[in-house]
Amino acid sequence: MEYMSQEGYDKLVAELHQLECVDLPQVREAIAEARDKGDLSENFEYHAAKREQARILGRIRFKQRVLEHARVLDKSLLGGDAIGLLSRVEISNLKTNHRMTYTIVSPHEANMREGKISVKSPIAHALMGKKKGDVVTVNVPAGVVSLRVENVSL
Repeated sequence: MEYMSQEGYDKLVAELHQLECVDLPQVREAIAEARDKGDLSENFEYHAAKREQARILGRIRFKQRVLEHARVLDKSLLGGDAIGLLSRVEISNLKTNHRMTYTIVSPHEANMREGKISVKSPIAHALMGKKKGDVVTVNVPAGVVSLRVENVSL
């Protein structure tokens, strides 16, 4: 079961709709055009379109499986003092005094540009259940980092 925000669920539904209603018909049209050009054994356009169709169908199946097992979390039912899924967390690196703000989301919603980290990431995993003022030590690819929780909100 995948827990996610309403925003993440809606985004996945929109991506699936785009794949099914726009991308797949376009690639099927490209296959038909390439097929009309003659010998399929040496037709690069045909083989490229078939590969693209397989990629799109794979993505459609993946998105359908994710949505089939998705459960939207109601933020009003979540506790606000301990860090959990959909929590907005402000942390500071104790060594560099650098502050960062992240929202902990499902892996399908993770986007570093938007400040959303996966619940399965090392930092989010170490922060789960912690409260304001707690200090955690996290093993990250760059080494060991000590972080202090400055603020937690929903």
